[in-house]
Amino acid sequence: MRLLTFILALTLFASCKQKTCSSDETLAAYFNYGDPIESAGIKMIPIKTPLGEFKVWSKRFGSNPKIKILLLHGGPAMTHEYMECFETFFQREAFEFYEYDQLGSYYSDQPKDSSLWTTARFVEEVEQVRQAIGADSSNFYVLGNSWGGILAMELSLIHI
Repeated sequence: MRLLTFILALTLFASCKQKTCSSDETLAAYFNYGDPIESAGIKMIPIKTPLGEFKVWSKRFGSNPKIKILLLHGGPAMTHEYMECFETFFQREAFEFYEYDQLGSYYSDQPKDSSLWTTARFVEEVEQVRQAIGADSSNFYVLGNSWGGILAMELSLIHI
């Protein structure tokens, strides 16, 4: 029964790919960052800090050059998971959006040096993520909750 369900799902997926994807936005572009390895939208983004380079976890949904939304979770050291509730709504609206775990969070690198845990350093990290996703003042939106809201406000004052 599972095999039949899997085959049916693959058939529907292939059918959707052939019928609904435009020439501007292919299914392949939706699920990867342009590299030959399909990554389901997941990318480890390199972040430069005073202590060297680390990587933060991100996951992209959609492909919309006009609307790129970065979700900033609370914490610090929480994860993106409670913000997954936006996946259904944002995809319905065809927004391009990114879930992301800040440095020190579960899916990202977790350096032990406490000198990295400053608001200014986190704001610079968010700015580096913004640049990595190709967002600028014409298409960038940020949605922060709690600590993420503080980072969003600080980022707006300094960089946007």
